[in-house]
Parts: sequence; structure tokens; C-alpha cells
Amino acid sequence: MRTWLYKVDTRVSPYLYIAPFFLLFAVFGLWPLFYTAYVSLFDWSLLKDEHTFIGLQNYGEMFQDSYFWNALFNTVSILALSTIPQLLLSLLLAHLINRRLRLKTFWRLGMLLPNVTSVVAVAVIFSQLFGRDFGLINWTLEHLGLGRVDWQAGVLSSHIAISTMIIWQWAGYNALIFLAAMQAVPKELYESATLDGATEFQQLRQITIPSIRPTIIFVVMVSTIFGLQVFAQPQLFAGGGGGAALTGGSDRQFQTLTLYLYEHGFSRGFEFGYASSVAWVMFLVIVVFAFINYRLVRRIKK
Repeated sequence: MRTWLYKVDTRVSPYLYIAPFFLLFAVFGLWPLFYTAYVSLFDWSLLKDEHTFIGLQNYGEMFQDSYFWNALFNTVSILALSTIPQLLLSLLLAHLINRRLRLKTFWRLGMLLPNVTSVVAVAVIFSQLFGRDFGLINWTLEHLGLGRVDWQAGVLSSHIAISTMIIWQWAGYNALIFLAAMQAVPKELYESATLDGATEFQQLRQITIPSIRPTIIFVVMVSTIFGLQVFAQPQLFAGGGGGAALTGGSDRQFQTLTLYLYEHGFSRGFEFGYASSVAWVMFLVIVVFAFINYRLVRRIKK
């Protein structure tokens, strides 16, 4: 009997331990996902009592809407401008702090502080820094003889400003993840490389990066998913209230997909059916980007 119970315990227990996560995911993840797909097939508005089945009409209208494609372009642009520099900076910071430094705990805590800071506070401060008339960035540019920039008015300038917020908030957090992976790299590899005359950059490129490649892959995937769902930074960069906050500026120059979804779902007639179709397309876009990352990672491994 004890032998049988032992076998059951070793085979069944792991499934019981992970079951709560999958149960919660089914309730708060899968069910809303499928229900959103169901709602997207209806003319579903909170201002109406009846919900008319219209099939794929919401998707057809969305793909014909130039504002949707503009939001998709803005989302991908901000993703590229924030994720690539952020990951490079995180790698560099992790490599530097992995060396023998005094007050290591202080520097690690300092890198984590931007991430625990409220997104609202970060967006408000950076909106002031990138202010057109009294912003510190424009004041510096003017003293350098480069002239002022209306950061909110332009497409590229607004994307750079929003990307800077994201980089500042997440670079230190990702650096700590890279640092944890670097701690597992054998020190003997660095000592041998130093004896062979390898520079710090060569050690980073030839030893560190190949050794922590799985961690880099994880951070890239998570950063990509987060970047495609960015919402608070562009909303608060426009002021946080009024129509400009949802449209991403006066000319929709930095409206992301999440702002576009929010505009239709909670501002323009409470069109939940249309907003649900946008949500599902966002989900598919994230899946496509995740698949592209997966294919690139497999190619890099080979």
C-alpha cells in the first residue's frame, strides 16, 4: 500500500501543485479571451439593450480604418525605439555591475527604483522634461544651439519621448535579470580570458552574451509583449485627460493600439463589439511577434 501511495504521490503531486495556476488562468485568462471573441461578432454597445449579430463586420470596418493602421504603426515604432536601446543598455549595466564594485547592493537597488516608481509619476515628470516651452530637454538643446523641439507635435519626436520613459523605467529591471544570469557564468572563463589578453568588450561579446542567451531570449519576449500593450505612457504624455489623451495627440501622432481600443470601448459610444475586435487583433499581433522572435532565436542557436 505504501509503495502504491508513493507512486501515486510522485506522479500526481506535480500536477496538483501546478493546477491552481491553470485554474486561475482558465477563469481570468482563457474565459475572457473567448468571451471577447464572442462579443466582437456583435454590434455590442452599452448604450443599447439589444446586441445584434453582425459576424465579421467589426473586423472589416477596423481593417478599412486608417486610424487603426496608424495606431499599429505607432505601436511598432515605439516598440522598436524603446526595446532595442533598452536591452543594449541593460546588458551594459549588468556587465558593469557584475564587476568587483563597492556598495553593490546600493547600485542594484538604485537600478530597481525606476521600475517600482509609479508609471503616472514617471509619465508626468518626463512630460515636463519634454515640455515645449519650459522643458529641461529643450532648455539644454537651446543652450547647445540646436533649437527647441515640439516633442508632442511630431511623430518621431513623440515616439522618442515616450520610448525614453519606457527605457528609463525598465532598463534597470532588465539589467538585474541579466545580472542574475551573469552570476551563474563560471568566473574561471573570465580569468582565462583576462590571461589571454581579452578586453572587457571581448569578454562581454565572446563569453557573457553566449552564456546568458536563454535569459536574453526571455527578456526580449517579455519586452516585446509589454511594448505592444503600452498604454499609460502615451496617454499621460498627452496630458492624461480630454480627447487628446485617447487619440494620441491632435493628429494621432502617438496613438497606440491600446489607446485606439480604449477610445472605441470607453469613449466613442461604448462600442464594446468593435473594441473587442481590436483586442483580438492585438492578441494575434502579439502572437505573430512572439513567433517571429521564436524563429529568430532558433536561427541564432543554429
